[in-house]
Amino acid sequence: MKYRNRKQNKKKNSTKNENPNYGYRRITAMLKKSGLIINKKKVQRLVQKLKLQVKSYSRKSRKYSSYKGRVGKISDNKNKKKFQSKKPYTKITTDTTEFKYLEKDKTGTYQIKKLYLNPYLDMYNSEILSYEISKQPTIEPILKALDSAIEITNKIKEKEYFIHIKAGHTK
Repeated sequence: MKYRNRKQNKKKNSTKNENPNYGYRRITAMLKKSGLIINKKKVQRLVQKLKLQVKSYSRKSRKYSSYKGRVGKISDNKNKKKFQSKKPYTKITTDTTEFKYLEKDKTGTYQIKKLYLNPYLDMYNSEILSYEISKQPTIEPILKALDSAIEITNKIKEKEYFIHIKAGHTK
């Protein structure tokens, strides 16, 4: 029994040395491929006992990010974080918000779906001037809601207004 454990340890260590980023699941698969049948729990215990856990990959380091760096022209900060307005329709802001919901498909299982809300708010009284709801975070619904907001603001005599669009991820 001890001879077999030594043989398994030796084989596991050589697999781990060849592939330092392999976790216990991959090591188990590699050992099975090489003909050594071993329980994954035993491999996991050995990896922990010999302190061979992978430290380069963690859930936090592999978290998805759609950030692609600075893309396009960034305008000057004319608003300077002053989001209140003394007159209606002079400062308008928008931001795309993602909502998740469950939808039952034909087989009866629930699928996570997403909706994107693009509202345009007047910063004088937080009134929603226009909005669009879409299934993808694309530029078309943002521009459609913007056209509606501009149409509303054109009805008043005040022709100077400032529109703040938060730069986020759009396709």
